[in-house]
Amino acid sequence: MDNKLMLMIPGPTPVPEKVLLAMAKHPMGHRSGDFSEIMAEITQNLKWLHQTQNDLLILTASGTGAMEAGIINFLSPGDRVLVGCNGKFGDRWGEVCDAYGLQTERITAEWGKALDPEQFREQLEADKEKTIKAVIITHSETSTGVLNDLETINRHVKAHGEALIMVDTVTSLGAVSVPVDQWGLDVVASGSQKGYMIPPGLGFVAVSTKAWEAYKTAKLPRYYLDLGKYRKDAAKNTTPFTPPVNMFFGLQVALQMMQAEGLENIFARHKRLTAASRAAVKALGLPLFAPDDAASPAITAVAPAGVDAEKIRSVMKKRFDIVLAGGQDHLKGKIFRIGHLGFVSDRDILAAISSLEATLLELGYEQFSPGAGITAASKVIAEL
Repeated sequence: MDNKLMLMIPGPTPVPEKVLLAMAKHPMGHRSGDFSEIMAEITQNLKWLHQTQNDLLILTASGTGAMEAGIINFLSPGDRVLVGCNGKFGDRWGEVCDAYGLQTERITAEWGKALDPEQFREQLEADKEKTIKAVIITHSETSTGVLNDLETINRHVKAHGEALIMVDTVTSLGAVSVPVDQWGLDVVASGSQKGYMIPPGLGFVAVSTKAWEAYKTAKLPRYYLDLGKYRKDAAKNTTPFTPPVNMFFGLQVALQMMQAEGLENIFARHKRLTAASRAAVKALGLPLFAPDDAASPAITAVAPAGVDAEKIRSVMKKRFDIVLAGGQDHLKGKIFRIGHLGFVSDRDILAAISSLEATLLELGYEQFSPGAGITAASKVIAEL
């Protein structure tokens, strides 16, 4: 049936009808007073979401663009950086650092496992000469469904005193609390097609006073992604380059919806959907890829035994119009991922789990009692 497609992936995520309708309006001039008023409201609401009074800059870019901007604006060629790598996106930030000639040192963990904060502590404490200029972390590692312990790692960075903490919050911002000011995070990057409930196209970067001090002496090349330009123009509620005006219309409405729901309710909803998804998967006899104590609020990764992950995704798409994410790189064909990020409700999880049960039965997988997944998910939803 046309127009029944249901996205249960970590991004792009479902978009509310109110947001789509806002984006369908006729564009306005991006140098107009009307647009400046919209940008002023958006900026304040973004600061509310980030729990910060720092500069909050909006780029026409993906989450990768926002992270690259965060890296290149505050560092110089040859600077020593620590990069946490336990999935595709941590690996990507290491590759970005390599591309810009930084001295990249990777702290790794097996895919599906959380980064060990103690490894960061040891490296940072051993740096008596304060040569480490930045620590770069993926908070929610989307490729594996792991939430890294950003709070503890950040404490070790703060104890170092010199290094900046740069964070990919692409699939954690808007799903779990990221108190930028309370934790003293220096560079926080995210993307629009995740917890923000709008299509791809905008990137966001929160920047601390400490990071702006580093900007003054940073020497990596930049032009379009020069955050100094964005900071100067943001003070006047405008942008240095042409923005996707209609995306701002959608973002304005999405942030209003988020404020109406409230931060604590947003975080509680994601916690509930994560717990319900994981309980259902366990009840179906399917192994989870990430441990319970490091579960991402954005995605539940499943490593099915006795049934092919890609066949599950194929039947879910063809028969039920539900799109699940697959594995990436060496995990391709080995896991599938259930997204529960952004504009996702209890009903969506129940629909996805019931369809998953039917899919498993169609594929001849019988290691569960029919209805077990729905029962487990329903119980969690009722309790949380």
